[in-house]
Amino acid sequence: MPRAWPAALTSWHNRARLLQAAREAYALNGTDVPSSTIARRAGVGAATLYRHFPTRDSLIAAAFSEQLAQCVAALDEALQDDDPWHGFCSVLTKVCRMQAQDRGFSAAFLSHFPDAPGFRREGARAEAGLARLVQRAKDTGQLRKDFHPSDVTLLLLANNGVVQASPEVSMAASRRVLAYFLQSFRTTDGVPLPSPAALRLDDLYKPPRRNE
Repeated sequence: MPRAWPAALTSWHNRARLLQAAREAYALNGTDVPSSTIARRAGVGAATLYRHFPTRDSLIAAAFSEQLAQCVAALDEALQDDDPWHGFCSVLTKVCRMQAQDRGFSAAFLSHFPDAPGFRREGARAEAGLARLVQRAKDTGQLRKDFHPSDVTLLLLANNGVVQASPEVSMAASRRVLAYFLQSFRTTDGVPLPSPAALRLDDLYKPPRRNE
């Protein structure tokens, strides 16, 4: 890095490197990655990391705030759609596409961090928006009555499982999985579904426990 760079620009560059390193590490190993590991990945010292992000939660929230904002915006747009079913399909399409493009996306959309009130507030708003969207689609008779909000988690779990390959394969597999699910979500006179699974949205992205 050229020594002539102003201190402010150097600080901005270090922050950007830390956020990029955090997103990559969280995508691979979940949000339990130690902050010291992220600092090493970014090529900076621990003091630099803590100067920008005093707590682990503040780093996680900053790393995924943009993705969460996109999710909330997609839900807001869907709720304004005059066709509830179209709005429902459009937001799931956007969310699945984002998930396929960024393996760390699930942490952005579904996690809650006690020391990041703004992030937590947006996450709660997203969940409330999704609940309203589901009810609107049910009220029109286009979404099956036995649909349960946890079915969205099932969709995202399935989608998460097919985004491990190349970007091209991931996107193709994601589109196909989504199409299967959307067909099953439509109102039908067929056999009723089994009872919903006890799944929560924040169950989607729980990193595996590893021996230290």
